[in-house]
Amino acid sequence: MREPSISIPAFVMDEGWLEYHPDPSKPEFRVPPGAVDAHCHVFGPGEKFPYAPERKYTPCDASKDALWALRDHLGFSRNVIVQATCHGADNRALVDALESAKGMARGVATVRQDVSDAELKALDDAGVRGARFNFVKRLVDTLPHDALESVAERIQALGWHTVIYFESQDLPELAGFFGSLPGTIVFDHMGRPDVTKDPDGPEFDRFIELLAAHENMWTKVSCPERLSVAGPPAYSDVVPFARRVVETFPDRVLWGTDWPHPNMKSHMPDDGKLVDYIPRIAATPALQRKLLVDNPMRLYWPEETT
Repeated sequence: MREPSISIPAFVMDEGWLEYHPDPSKPEFRVPPGAVDAHCHVFGPGEKFPYAPERKYTPCDASKDALWALRDHLGFSRNVIVQATCHGADNRALVDALESAKGMARGVATVRQDVSDAELKALDDAGVRGARFNFVKRLVDTLPHDALESVAERIQALGWHTVIYFESQDLPELAGFFGSLPGTIVFDHMGRPDVTKDPDGPEFDRFIELLAAHENMWTKVSCPERLSVAGPPAYSDVVPFARRVVETFPDRVLWGTDWPHPNMKSHMPDDGKLVDYIPRIAATPALQRKLLVDNPMRLYWPEETT
């Protein structure tokens, strides 16, 4: 008699990993029609889209269907899905989500320096509009200066932009390099400022001055849950930093949920409360429309804005 087979999962989520909120609240703030969640992720499912061997973490699965359900629940119309580091440069889960979105999602991929022109073209056809490079030292083995410089040049022909994730303490050594790059540059999460410092102080001034000096540079004002020391639900210590950026550069800012919130240690945010944070950093309907509709549409769906 045969022994019953035992299903062993392909990947086991890291011990202590915080899974995304199972029942986010309905936001009190109603986003404008056509709003875009311009920074979110899909993870796996690992059995179909394996996590990268070189990954620094193994997350919970977070499917495209769960992302679409969240989009509808929060009142958004479109998504920009950013390749997560747990998938490395294997963009299959991202492409699968884009191809199922019927034009209502765009992507930001991770590509290596040796990526072929044919691979870039296939990603472009799927809806990818940018390439992301990670300069957060705890998440990568080496900083990708050479790869970024090479790929940033090549993707200009496709009309893509470059997304860069870094932390504020590293800006002094990186600012000159970032300023030398071609095309549009988008920084994740305001360069992760230290929100215990003065939002009008010299540390954050450095980031503001970088954006002011380079009109090709944009930033996302997302992830208060990652930056805050004060914590949920208001994330009040992050508000003055994000508000300063939105009011200073209203045409070069983006916002996203960061669902499913990888690597959160302190708490798992309620995505509905994150949406209610938006009017605190973009105080007028005009600023809200730029942040949530006009800017992401111009960057990711320019063919619909001309």
